[in-house]
Amino acid sequence: MATLLRVPEVATGSTEAVLSEWLVPENEAFDAGTALAVLETDKAAVEVEAEAGSTVLRQLVDRGTTVEVGTPIAVLGAVGEDVSGLLAELGASASPNGSAQSEPARSGPAPAASNGSRERIFASPLARKMLKEAGIGLEEVAGTGPNGRIVRKDVADAIARADRPAPATPQPEPTPAREMPVAEPAPARREPAAGAAFTEIPHTRIRRAIASRLTVSKQTVPHFSVRRTARIDALLALRKQLNEVSPARISVNDLIIRAVAVAHTEVPDANVIWTEDALRKYDSVDVGVAIASERGLVTPVVRGVEKLAPSAISRQVKGFATQADEGKLKQQDLEGGSIAVSNLGMYGVDDFTAIINPPQSSILAVGAGKPGAVVEDGELTVATQLALTLAVDHRAIDGALAASWLGVLVDALEQPLRLVA
Repeated sequence: MATLLRVPEVATGSTEAVLSEWLVPENEAFDAGTALAVLETDKAAVEVEAEAGSTVLRQLVDRGTTVEVGTPIAVLGAVGEDVSGLLAELGASASPNGSAQSEPARSGPAPAASNGSRERIFASPLARKMLKEAGIGLEEVAGTGPNGRIVRKDVADAIARADRPAPATPQPEPTPAREMPVAEPAPARREPAAGAAFTEIPHTRIRRAIASRLTVSKQTVPHFSVRRTARIDALLALRKQLNEVSPARISVNDLIIRAVAVAHTEVPDANVIWTEDALRKYDSVDVGVAIASERGLVTPVVRGVEKLAPSAISRQVKGFATQADEGKLKQQDLEGGSIAVSNLGMYGVDDFTAIINPPQSSILAVGAGKPGAVVEDGELTVATQLALTLAVDHRAIDGALAASWLGVLVDALEQPLRLVA
């Protein structure tokens, strides 16, 4: 019996995703567990796997289409099975041999129904929001999604054609008495003030996600920060020795991630996150690593860091960086962990404070290691110093606990043989 393949909830709370790739073509059989398609969320690419063996009889959605959770994207069944009735319910038609054929997408404004009322125009929530902000009516956009549905790309194209970069007040809907919708005059383009020329760059999905997530974090999570400086000359010497024999080149950041595992192991009460009902305390140390990819900021999680050698950490982080640039991170790569590491020292930043990535309870901001004057045994000397700032969710971790954790971290960095013991 034919069944529908629907869009799963690929990320907690997600409402839509982009179907970026079909992995199994039409009329090809597959086994249970086979990846059928790739869905792109705000930050990751997620493969949709088959629950049972079958055949793809019809792909209902083209690549690049934004689809809501629960939307049918393919018809699965036995070869030669008649699925015309099922397709008719979906607004598609069947050829004489029973195979499905999509009805042509709308190429212009939706026509009015014969009773004089306007035909319903389908659009994704994101498309509706973008249209409202741009002051463009639904009837002015030709949808290219399933059954003429208006998706994000259609809105972006419409905005580009209309040359309306600035949001404007939405135009009134046509009244039911009109037989055909009549487009209202387009709002005049807002000219910038003299000397204030600008170019507007549309937000990407990942940039919108970052903005929303960090805004919620800063508004709802009670942050506080503690700071320490570590002397890392011994750490740099150890790194040099390790790289002479390591199969993967180890960075200072890899060693810092390993030091975080040491601190979480010795101060396990900091390896927690806040939930509404209880503190969730983890057994393993899973550490998020902030990566500035070509597609935007992502924070994949390295799991079980307390069991990993620095070279293994290096391989995982480099693999995540490559996947992030290619848009191939999976949603599960971005979930979990109680802490993240954000390192701007490689850009010459002395020190900074990072924003916690919920539901994690802390984030370690790492500055640049620089030579500086220090007093040792009453004498002035020069040492390489590294600025560390730990931002903490006060609901889960108190000040004394945060200070104790940061002290262990500094000790591990200043006595780096603990990182390879």
